[in-house]
Amino acid sequence: MSKNNLHHRLIILGSGPAGLTAAIYAARAILNPVVISGREAGGQLMITTDVENYPGFPEGIRGPKMMELLKAQALRFGTKFISGDVIEVDFRKRPFKLNLENKDTLMCDSLIISSGASARWLGLDSEKEYSGKGVSACATCDGFFFRDQDVGVVGGGDTALEEALYLANMCNSVTLIHRRDELRGSKIMQKRAIDHEKISFFWDTVVEEVLGNPEGGMTSLKVRNVKTDEVSEHPFTGLFIAIGHTPNTSLFKDKLELDENGYIKVTPGTTYTSVEGVFASGDVQDHVYRQAVTAAGTGCMAAIDAERWLAEHFG
Repeated sequence: MSKNNLHHRLIILGSGPAGLTAAIYAARAILNPVVISGREAGGQLMITTDVENYPGFPEGIRGPKMMELLKAQALRFGTKFISGDVIEVDFRKRPFKLNLENKDTLMCDSLIISSGASARWLGLDSEKEYSGKGVSACATCDGFFFRDQDVGVVGGGDTALEEALYLANMCNSVTLIHRRDELRGSKIMQKRAIDHEKISFFWDTVVEEVLGNPEGGMTSLKVRNVKTDEVSEHPFTGLFIAIGHTPNTSLFKDKLELDENGYIKVTPGTTYTSVEGVFASGDVQDHVYRQAVTAAGTGCMAAIDAERWLAEHFG
């Protein structure tokens, strides 16, 4: 039997800002938490270059460095870490059972789910090559780096319109690139974007390639009109992909109550899910803010909720 086939008071799934903050609070509450970090340890901040909007870092900090510090803080208080992914959960009876891909089985009295959400990408090699070097999936996170520049936004829903309007406050120009000839976003958001003097539109258009150089980053964008097949190049130095996020919740389908987009439903003002003893924090239950600082805040909430729930049920 593996050393990991043990019964724990609290297991935390995910090692982004939410999971690691939950671990810090839980460890300081002497809950001896175990973090299952997943194959992509550290969450989305691991592919983020500079983080300038997290309190306490006046000079900014690299995303991977921030996650390294958060993990060190969790380790300081006794958090244990297990790498790998959970492939199956059983909430039908207590203790809860979690099966890992390496065949280990973990048992726990309570569980905090902080598995995050993944941005949807276009699937281009050049998009991946220039991620963090001109290509982003979060205007709130990275827009400041593109002030007074010409940028593009891909998408046609409310997310894309919100990103475009946010960027228009600081960029020289914003071009919304949409594969259809009409937007899918709400009418009021459409009107705001169409009426904005800094926002223009490429209709019936898809991105073909992000161009630039590895040192200097993105320098231009090649797009194609899907009706005429005409290809053109534009001197954009930033590209924001705004075609939505997918919460990492497939594991919990039919196990927890999810909303229509797959996000875990929690009791408002708490991190309680539809199963007692199971809590959710971070982007896995937040489709609105999706920031490191809000994820950390809900991680704190989840640890406190779990600690109080364990005290009530297990003493």
